[in-house]
Amino acid sequence: MHITREEVLQAARTIRPQVVEFRRWLHRHPELSFQEQETAAYIARQLKVNHIPVREGLAGTGLIATLKGEAGPGRTIALRADMDALPITEATGLAFSSENHGVMHACGHDAHSASLLGVALLLQQWRKRWGGTILLIFQPGEEKFPGGASLLLKEGALDHPRPELIIGQHVLPEMPVGHVGFKEGRYMASGDEVYLTIKGKGGHAAMPHTLNDTVLAAAHTVVQLQQIVARFVPATVPAVLSFGRIEGLGATNIIPEKVELAGTLRMMDEEWRGRVKEKIHQIATHTAATFGCTAEINIGDGYPMVYNHEVLTRHCSQLAKTYLGNDKVEDMDLRMTAEDFGYYSQVFPSVFYRFGVKQEQGDTGALHTPTFNLNEDALETACGLMTWLALNALQP
Repeated sequence: MHITREEVLQAARTIRPQVVEFRRWLHRHPELSFQEQETAAYIARQLKVNHIPVREGLAGTGLIATLKGEAGPGRTIALRADMDALPITEATGLAFSSENHGVMHACGHDAHSASLLGVALLLQQWRKRWGGTILLIFQPGEEKFPGGASLLLKEGALDHPRPELIIGQHVLPEMPVGHVGFKEGRYMASGDEVYLTIKGKGGHAAMPHTLNDTVLAAAHTVVQLQQIVARFVPATVPAVLSFGRIEGLGATNIIPEKVELAGTLRMMDEEWRGRVKEKIHQIATHTAATFGCTAEINIGDGYPMVYNHEVLTRHCSQLAKTYLGNDKVEDMDLRMTAEDFGYYSQVFPSVFYRFGVKQEQGDTGALHTPTFNLNEDALETACGLMTWLALNALQP
């Protein structure tokens, strides 16, 4: 039996207070990446009390709930929410502020998990009216490398059953409540951490001819590396290489024996991602050698690019227009931020979209800041739209 848009809209409106309650509990009890024991236990309790089977302890603290429809055969799909918080001291002044000092849900993962719990309850109550299998992924460690997504895939947590597609959503503080945004194809950049150590013979700063100036070598290295994006990568390939940390523990009159640099590489092309890493090695090594120094280079493989399957994303965008109205669905720009959802998008047809959480009055704050404060009216949209997308995605 078909479940109508009006039914989903009404159900999302009805369940909103419960989803808000879920979100406030999670917000009050944030936990860092791969430490989400209390969070996972709370989510598992909510699932079990509603008779929803759940696998626990995946990738450490992750959970996957399984819903089976009873209205005949259908596809197997997956819906994903992340659970971890950030090492930030909250400054919102909310009555349900973090009780774990120095830890805060400053990226909306509390809203993601609460919304997916709401989706689970709606789908469970309608299970006699839809067919197929829906996997609900409550994922740990999105904020910390190697990312919970990569570990779940490595463990084979999505192999039996294996979803035909996966859908995820994320808060967007600049977007009004009730609005959502989609981007076909390349959407979010890969993210690699870059660590360089410039080594040489240190010494008295007043006698530069007797030493290797590691500070000068490090400064030239940073400047030279900026030419990679400007003059090596094609202008058609979005790329960012930034260094946010330089540490040389010398003094006003001491050149240190080493200077350490740390930065980030963001790319929208996997082939050029590899070529840029090779170029960083080449430039850092040769620039350091110019000053009689050596360069140790460590660039790990971070999160891959988030790629939204064109046909699936176009379909979901159209479904969102049907559910919310054409004027509420926006086209998103490329984002150079990274997300471990990219691991899923390398394996399954995927769509990762945004939903607006902007406050009508007062400051919403930015993601990853102590004052981030999402508009809880958005939870109704987040819960309802994902339910609507899931029900329609079950049909071949």
